[in-house]
Amino acid sequence: MSAAKLNWGIMGTGSIAKAFARALPNSKRGTLYAVGSRTQESADKFGQEFSVPKRHGSYEALLADPQVQAVYISTPHPHHAEWAIKAAEAGKHILCEKPITMNAADAMAVIEAAVRHNVFLMEAFMYRCHPQIQKLVELLREKAIGEVRVIQANFGFHAGFNATSRIWANEHGGGGILDVGCYTMSMARLIAGVAAGKDGPAEPEELKATGVLNPVTGVDEYSTATLRFPGGIIAQLATAVGVNLENVVRIFGSEGSILISDPWIPAREGGTVKIVLKKHKEKEPQTIAIESGEWLYGLEADTVAQHLDARQAAFPAMTPADTVGNMRGLDLWREQIGLVYNEEKPEAKLKPIHKRPLAKRADAQMTYAKVPGLEKPFSRLIMGCDNQPNISHASVMFDDFFERGGTSFDTAHIYGGGKQEKLLGQWIKNRNIREQVQVIVKGAHTPNCNPKALSSQLLESLDRIQSPYADLYLMHRDNPEIPVAEFVDVLNEHKKAGRIKAFGGSNWALERVEAANAYAKSKGLTGFAAVSNNFSLARMVEPPWGGCISASDKQSRQWFEKTQTALFAWSSQARGFFVLGDPKFTSDKELVRCWYAEDNFKRLERVKELSKKRNVLPINVALAYVLAQPFPTFALFGPRQLSETRTSFPGLGISLSPQDLKFLNLED
Repeated sequence: MSAAKLNWGIMGTGSIAKAFARALPNSKRGTLYAVGSRTQESADKFGQEFSVPKRHGSYEALLADPQVQAVYISTPHPHHAEWAIKAAEAGKHILCEKPITMNAADAMAVIEAAVRHNVFLMEAFMYRCHPQIQKLVELLREKAIGEVRVIQANFGFHAGFNATSRIWANEHGGGGILDVGCYTMSMARLIAGVAAGKDGPAEPEELKATGVLNPVTGVDEYSTATLRFPGGIIAQLATAVGVNLENVVRIFGSEGSILISDPWIPAREGGTVKIVLKKHKEKEPQTIAIESGEWLYGLEADTVAQHLDARQAAFPAMTPADTVGNMRGLDLWREQIGLVYNEEKPEAKLKPIHKRPLAKRADAQMTYAKVPGLEKPFSRLIMGCDNQPNISHASVMFDDFFERGGTSFDTAHIYGGGKQEKLLGQWIKNRNIREQVQVIVKGAHTPNCNPKALSSQLLESLDRIQSPYADLYLMHRDNPEIPVAEFVDVLNEHKKAGRIKAFGGSNWALERVEAANAYAKSKGLTGFAAVSNNFSLARMVEPPWGGCISASDKQSRQWFEKTQTALFAWSSQARGFFVLGDPKFTSDKELVRCWYAEDNFKRLERVKELSKKRNVLPINVALAYVLAQPFPTFALFGPRQLSETRTSFPGLGISLSPQDLKFLNLED
């Protein structure tokens, strides 16, 4: 980018905002242009103290200021996500104080907002921008202490207890782990990553923690965590707001040790910091002085300006991926000591994190189709509810899907022992959108595939999703030992009682579906409205689970075209084959077992050829194949990250001709 200075607006007027404002005039590429506060009085007072030209009495006014190019968000922790997302929507580049959000799910949403609106985003770990860290990385890469074995990182202080203060209050995200433990987590991950030869952090394989929670507010007073990283590296982290700690970092290797005595706020206004290197073979330690004439927060601002064009900072500064990894580590730490903030509890997640009512976006790409016998159309993409770890993650994923136009959700009695149905039901209740969405419930999975179990499981599933009915009920498996008449009879009873609007079968042989429909017709009853078997461009070589049935073969496709039965395709993108499929990639044993075959690799080559012509991803073409069939199809997908949702959606906009379908399926 050009050398022109970046116009900054500061959001918030607390102590950390003052530290940034004090340093910004000492940066090379930043200008303090505006401040925004919740009141005009506060903005004016801050502006007077730091000679800020523009003083806005609201955060909205700050973001609406066309002269503000970048914002430094220094509000209390629980407000970071909302205002970072709104800043991205306003087209402002973002430097957000740590922790960027309250948990990893919310951090993922902030990052997606920055990607969508094409703005820079960095979490404000200012120590990562100081040359001391660059020197540390250099020493680790040189193996100055041999192979890293143990990392010790402490950051804690004793704050006088005040239940309403930011540091102690539950509603402010108080406690040591989020406030300063985040530093120790980020440092340990950085060291472990560099020690392993990575140009980025490493993620722990295991984390165990203990801590003491305040009896009044429930936040952590002090806590320790032990992490095991790949390569046998162990990290010991300690944090506190209720006790003073020795705030240093020690690294022990096979040939020596490193001591960083001032790791977290090195030379705030410029000056010298020191790293002590002690090698086993040398009698005296070596003191390495790192000089910097720059103010610490000024370096941070200059890091933003330097990397605007890339839309993210370069390692060892915090990248978005680093931020999410750090938040996941902090989530695990809090989980280990039983710390859940009140705002994270299921019944409290009443609004999306941007705090606006949930609504379909104007640029939503979703397409819809009807299922015979059902009034409301289903979205052609259907969100699989089988991998959400908690309500925060579920809410972020489901909110995003709904805002993209997604209205249909697939779950099952067996998923997570009922956890997934409960999360979906709570989200629907929190958003008050039951009549705006379609819920697919599956039950009667082997070995409980019988009419009695079907009925009891259906009632339990409805209780979990907090709804009197399911839009579509699918038997999760078939039991050929039971006559189809018994299943059709009980399903019609539930339909008549209003518990289900329509029904069908998942992993049912088409011959059994025909028999069930023939019986229903003979008795004047309702038959199957849909079938949910595997369907993908890639042939399922082996089923991932027992009792699975695929409908991808030509004969099955002809049956669906003839009957116009709706097909709800699971593993519609072959569980990652069109992303990861490669004869050389064999570490995913399940992928290899279920999808690796010569004909599938030929299909993959044709997908890549067509995707290159269309300027889309291979998975988009694979999804378009499923949706382009001459019969009603709906693609079930199970994204675990918002980026996976985002990269799947372009498949909705791809039109494939009958000749394209033959080409992709090796039938031309």
